[in-house]
Amino acid sequence: MTRGIYGELAVRLARRYKGKVALYPSVPVKHLQDFSVWYTPGVAEVSRRIAEDPEESFELTGRWNTIAIVTDGTRVLGLGDVGPEAALAVMEGKALLFRYLGGVNAYPLPVAERSVEGIERVVKALAPALGGVNLEDIESPKCFRLLDTLREEMEIPVWHDDQQGTAGAVLAALFNALKLVGKRLGEVSIAMVGAGAANVATLRLLLEAGADPEKIYVSDSRGILHRGRPDLEELREKNPWKYWIATHTNGEGRSGGIPEAMRGADVLIAASRPKPGLIRKEWVRLMADRPIVFALANPDPEIWPSDAEEAGAAVVATGRSDFPNQVNNSLVFPGVFRGALDSRARKITDGMVVEAARELASYAEEKGLRRDYIIPRMSDWDVYPRVAAAVAAKAAEEGVARKPRSREEELRVAAEIIEAARRGLSALMESSVVTDAPELEEVRR
Repeated sequence: MTRGIYGELAVRLARRYKGKVALYPSVPVKHLQDFSVWYTPGVAEVSRRIAEDPEESFELTGRWNTIAIVTDGTRVLGLGDVGPEAALAVMEGKALLFRYLGGVNAYPLPVAERSVEGIERVVKALAPALGGVNLEDIESPKCFRLLDTLREEMEIPVWHDDQQGTAGAVLAALFNALKLVGKRLGEVSIAMVGAGAANVATLRLLLEAGADPEKIYVSDSRGILHRGRPDLEELREKNPWKYWIATHTNGEGRSGGIPEAMRGADVLIAASRPKPGLIRKEWVRLMADRPIVFALANPDPEIWPSDAEEAGAAVVATGRSDFPNQVNNSLVFPGVFRGALDSRARKITDGMVVEAARELASYAEEKGLRRDYIIPRMSDWDVYPRVAAAVAAKAAEEGVARKPRSREEELRVAAEIIEAARRGLSALMESSVVTDAPELEEVRR
């Protein structure tokens, strides 16, 4: 099916179903008298105990498994600034993925607030009802400031999927691509095209995992970031994250544009504009022997995989499901949040995301690495509990888990919760509470 046909079907089904997620009871109700326990007068005792110890809200309510997906609608998919109302459809889809893949109750909450301070106030005000927050589709550099501030100041995990989720998937794929070409992360040179949310976070994770900052060359729309850039002081004021990159990477002070960044590089990580041809075949030929090319823009990559391979790329990955090696943040966020919620983590650290990437890479390696299989697929259902267990164990190791458990126990808990979520949807479909859509059969094939 073409992208246009997918879109037409999505609109038709959206009009029919009028929303992708709904709230259903999770307790038994057979008689109106049951509400004397679930509501008044019985619930007053639950509230009294939580008032005495607010941490009890994680044990006596659904807070333990509830997150908000918060967006201002300023950078939605490839659409750009479409506003919070248009973003709601995307956030509903994200909530569906959270529930189906991670067993997480996620509520889409686009907000009519654009300032950093305003969004911070909204998120902090929602905290008593939540076990975590997923920031989504927020323009940069606003998204950087929001994540840094909220992650530091809140006592529940705050995550920005366009940053950390994408970065975790990139790192997982890179771990295995490097194994295939026989190179080490700490020794390779890396060209990064694009300095938005995805690549800024990817750079941070690369350094956390052991990459050499001196051998990383990041190019934005004005060229390679380096200490001699004419706009360095402007960056210091307006985008301190880019300023940090300019002053802490690119040890040789390389300048120029994309081809200069790629010259001699072992790895290319492009996360910029959906424009095939932005990366040219002749530039891939400038790279080191057996280069790795990740062209991650959606819906179209910066270079078609066939072109990259013809130019000598040993391993190619994109963000698309119709090509091999889809670098998909949907492999990351369900398990990461499952592990963070189950361990009752206060935050999601970079170390926890790196651990998730290592677990994804290990899973794919166990199944057998190939040029066209360096990262699990979304259909590898059993990878999600494994990621959750790895993240929860790392949270305990780093001292941010309120409820530390063994990795084995975390794996069991996560698997049970995720399986229950899928069984729940199956039961709703079998009873026709949720009706099937025959039009989806062509998609399913």
